[in-house]
Amino acid sequence: MGSSFLTGPIITFFQLFYTMSIPNFRDKITLRYFLEQAKIMTEEDLNRTYLRFAHQFLEPYEDPAEPVIIGMQTRGVYMGRRIVQIIEDKLQIRPDFGVLDVTFYRDDFRTKLKMPEVKVTEIPFDLFNRDVILVDDVLYTGRTVRSAMDALMAYGRPRNIRFCCMIDRGHRELPINADYVGQFIPTHANEEVLVKVKELDGEDAVYVIKGRGD
Repeated sequence: MGSSFLTGPIITFFQLFYTMSIPNFRDKITLRYFLEQAKIMTEEDLNRTYLRFAHQFLEPYEDPAEPVIIGMQTRGVYMGRRIVQIIEDKLQIRPDFGVLDVTFYRDDFRTKLKMPEVKVTEIPFDLFNRDVILVDDVLYTGRTVRSAMDALMAYGRPRNIRFCCMIDRGHRELPINADYVGQFIPTHANEEVLVKVKELDGEDAVYVIKGRGD
């Protein structure tokens, strides 16, 4: 979607050229930041995708209240709430919605030097024999999704679990794929994908950012 163009080798040429030609240091920093990030989804793009997700979630069911939607901390929670709100606005039915933090279920939890920040988990309903849709912002190695499935099993035994993400950036390390995807964006390992939400970031957008120090 253009991210490789903006974050590829051509950046080095532009950075060198403009750094030599722009006298003001602040302008150089601003330009460097512009060249190292690419907006790949706008607010309008995201709103269309949330609407599509809402329709896709309910398509297999006669009863729109049947699936359970669970947002993964942090941005998956806000994404999940947007989808739930669309369903409620369209059908006047609010699906069960929960919040999941996978910190203690990560396979690297005991290897981290710093104590990780633990966020809220709130699943105020029984998961036994329910159809669960997990929502997160970015699918990368698959390890976070695997941790989320382990965490869900500690709360009950769902009938099935499906996964939804706004961006699939590739680089999988486990055999895990998304059932619902906003966009597939091939990335380099030194790039970062940021899904921004107004509630936390002041805007709705998706950026690919070149890794710092590379």
